[in-house]
Amino acid sequence: MEYFPPALEALVEQFARLPGVGKKSAQRLAFFVLGLPDEEARAFADAIVSAKGSIALCPVCRNFTEGEGPCPICASSKRDESTICVVADPKDVVALERSREYAGRYHVLHGVISPMNHVGPDDLHIKELLDRVSTGDIREVIMATNPTTEGEATAMYLSRLLKPFGVRVTRLAYGVPVGGQLEFADDATLGRALEGRREM
Repeated sequence: MEYFPPALEALVEQFARLPGVGKKSAQRLAFFVLGLPDEEARAFADAIVSAKGSIALCPVCRNFTEGEGPCPICASSKRDESTICVVADPKDVVALERSREYAGRYHVLHGVISPMNHVGPDDLHIKELLDRVSTGDIREVIMATNPTTEGEATAMYLSRLLKPFGVRVTRLAYGVPVGGQLEFADDATLGRALEGRREM
């Protein structure tokens, strides 16, 4: 027995396709959208259509940008052009920018190497990274992929590809979080913290 009209079922199904959204959350979102005034619902739908139509990949770093030109980070003359921070997804750029500690450029791979998910090197924006480094203006490439098996494998694969270019390849340090307690840290985290220690 169907509980909802077909149009509502279709809306719930679309929300359920979003990452991290289960069936119940999808139903709540669908009911929320149906409860919006017509103008707000139309503005919501228009924002999705507009974003899909106008957002593209930056021709330099492959981050999201509007139009065909470079993204604001690549277009900025205040950024250090000799350093590239390699991340898996555009959301990682946002996370690093929040820290206000990094002033270089980025390169977004749009994924990590994952044989289990049928994602190989050719599915990522690796060639574009190598093209950027081959110009000779890059001094350091920072690997900022997640500390997962796939993220580590991707970082190792890229470091081997970059070695012939003579650039410095570094990896983000991982370890005990600020405000964390050693007794609650797992063995792998403590091991990484010891490996990444630095002088004070």
